[in-house]
Amino acid sequence: MVEAVRNREDALTGLPGYPFSPSYREVDGLRLAHIDEGEGAPVVFMHGEPTWSYLWRKVIPPVRDAGFRCIAPDLVGFGASDKPVDVDWYSYERHVALAGTLLEDLDVRGATMVVHDWGGPIGLRLAIDHADRVERLVILDTGLFTGRQRMTDAWMSFRNFVERTEDLPVGFLVRGACKHDPGDEVIAAYDAPYETPAAKAGARAFPLMIPLDPEASGADAGVRVVNALREDSRPTLMLWADSDPVLPLATGERFAAAIGRGAPRTIPDAGHFLQEDQGPLIGSLIAEWLAAG
Repeated sequence: MVEAVRNREDALTGLPGYPFSPSYREVDGLRLAHIDEGEGAPVVFMHGEPTWSYLWRKVIPPVRDAGFRCIAPDLVGFGASDKPVDVDWYSYERHVALAGTLLEDLDVRGATMVVHDWGGPIGLRLAIDHADRVERLVILDTGLFTGRQRMTDAWMSFRNFVERTEDLPVGFLVRGACKHDPGDEVIAAYDAPYETPAAKAGARAFPLMIPLDPEASGADAGVRVVNALREDSRPTLMLWADSDPVLPLATGERFAAAIGRGAPRTIPDAGHFLQEDQGPLIGSLIAEWLAAG
């Protein structure tokens, strides 16, 4: 059995702007959470680092109200899902495998995969490996790691900070990458799932999992997904924040070109966590795009 932290049942209730109740699945002895709202063709929202399904709370309502079923998992180690306490337990392969069980357990078909940050390497790979279940892609401020990507000195400093910081300041990191301060109550909601430093192992692990050379673990998979997407004809909507301090718009334009897509549509007045800065706009754009398709 994997040693893991499980949230108190009331730990994530009463959070601002989050009226959703999680559903749970048991996978390999771990309890994994997701929210499931609305009816219609499924839209799967994949969060990244160091967020959880709370990130999508302002995006989901316009999509749900347009007649779609909105499914937003909490990745293992995040949100209401169980949190293995060993940083070394986490791997890209394990995240992909566990997230993939969601599509199978819910028998998701005809889906739109919406990805952000680390949700991109996970969700886009699922879209390739489960192409029979995913019909459309929505890509927000993310990328794929091939071991050849450029990593800035600032990012390397961040990686080193995460590696040595057991009690990772999750809310602080979210606040720092928003264009506008979400406020103390929202930041507290991002911190809420992580009641002890041990519960933050998953958030600490993600930066350490990025392959820094082509021989590193996960690099080959990243190359495979990039090449597959370049030949992929599924409808794709790319949205990118105009003021992302983590993945600037120029990075989004290079990524779009690498996977054979046109330049992303720019989301104004938004930072890396563009769902915080412009959530209703993003939800409306996704809903309109899906309805027109």
